[in-house]
Amino acid sequence: MGDLWSQQRRERRLAVLPLAVRMRPRTLDEFLGQEQFLGEGKLLTRMLAADRLTSVVFWGPPGTGKTTLAEVIACHTGCHFERANAAQIGVKDVRAILQAARARLEDNQQRTILFLDEIHRFARNQQDVLLHDVELGLITLIGATTENPYFALNSALVSRSTLFRFNPLDAGDIESLVRQAVSDERGFAHLSIQLDDDAIALWVRKSDGDARRALNALEVAVLSQMGSVGQEDQDKPLVIDRTCAAESMQAKALVYDGTGDEHYDIISAFIKSMRGSDPDAAVYWLAVMLEAGEDPRFIARRIAILASEDVGNADPQAIQVAAAAYELTERVGLPECQLTLAQAAIYMACAPKSNASAKAIWTASADVREGRTLPVPQHLRDTHYAGAKKMGHGENYVYPHDSADGYVPQDYLGAARVYYQPTDRGFEQRIRERLAQLKSAASDKPRT
Repeated sequence: MGDLWSQQRRERRLAVLPLAVRMRPRTLDEFLGQEQFLGEGKLLTRMLAADRLTSVVFWGPPGTGKTTLAEVIACHTGCHFERANAAQIGVKDVRAILQAARARLEDNQQRTILFLDEIHRFARNQQDVLLHDVELGLITLIGATTENPYFALNSALVSRSTLFRFNPLDAGDIESLVRQAVSDERGFAHLSIQLDDDAIALWVRKSDGDARRALNALEVAVLSQMGSVGQEDQDKPLVIDRTCAAESMQAKALVYDGTGDEHYDIISAFIKSMRGSDPDAAVYWLAVMLEAGEDPRFIARRIAILASEDVGNADPQAIQVAAAAYELTERVGLPECQLTLAQAAIYMACAPKSNASAKAIWTASADVREGRTLPVPQHLRDTHYAGAKKMGHGENYVYPHDSADGYVPQDYLGAARVYYQPTDRGFEQRIRERLAQLKSAASDKPRT
């Protein structure tokens, strides 16, 4: 009788939990996705099969199975398992867990696994508390985070852990989870549900690989209809079509942190798309940033930098377009400035490319930093003060405009250096030809 009572209590407790929690896989065989380290013969699979898990950090976007996998491990390991959320405990709590783990190991040789969710919320000094016991193997740490651990965690803690990066689930996995939730006893098997393929396709697309988001949408769609069904309609199936699916999910939520991986990865893709002359990719990554709420002035600055670094004198007008785009973005703001940013990004992507100007300043700067600073040649020195000419300043300087073609061969550096080497692309081809003509003229005339 007691076992039956306990089972009923568990079932009632399970029923009030969110669908995404109820549908968490109970075994590794039920776990979907992350084949890169959970496939047959893969590293984490081998570690779990041997019950020899070392400290690990699960890292990836929301809804990809980090917490779920930790719970699966908790059910199947011979170790004592402790759960905690870094946002809810402090150093005192961690010290108590570590002390208990040491006692457990000394008393009965039982190892302890500490699952610390949202570990990036621990301050650096809090993370340091874990270092000694993790390094000696007195405790096995499973840290879960949506942040890049190389930025969010102490380097010492990262070096003592194996990192596993979780990827968004693919479309097939999301669809399987939704269909399973409809037919599984932990989900809605007790209901008659007619779920259209179009509805599933919409959830798969809008969830962006986030299993929790797709299951939450299914739960909203079901529960919202259950309340509107009358007594006479109890035997009719709940119909979830595309319209109902769209209402249950609303706007697509982009995974984008202004200071995290997505921020840097997407701006990198945006810049590289413009540099690689792909206007379609450039405008797509621009749209992602704008939809996610990125500061449009930040985007305008990156376009301005690219105009000089990657377009340069192959199209001198590019820097003017970038300057205008920045000014208009400042003055107009969103939403209208997205038109200006799109025009500027597409212009940069379509423009001929040259980084000759960038190479010139980088090389010259390296010479200035690392070599001996060149003295200004005497004939180039300032003559606008008393006594300058007595010291020989400006002596033998030739004013170029006194020449018929506005050019005289003259030493302007005092050393043989070549920094600017124009390409044969766009307007820079004309610059290259012009410099070649000047060089040829210089070789025919004596230098001053």
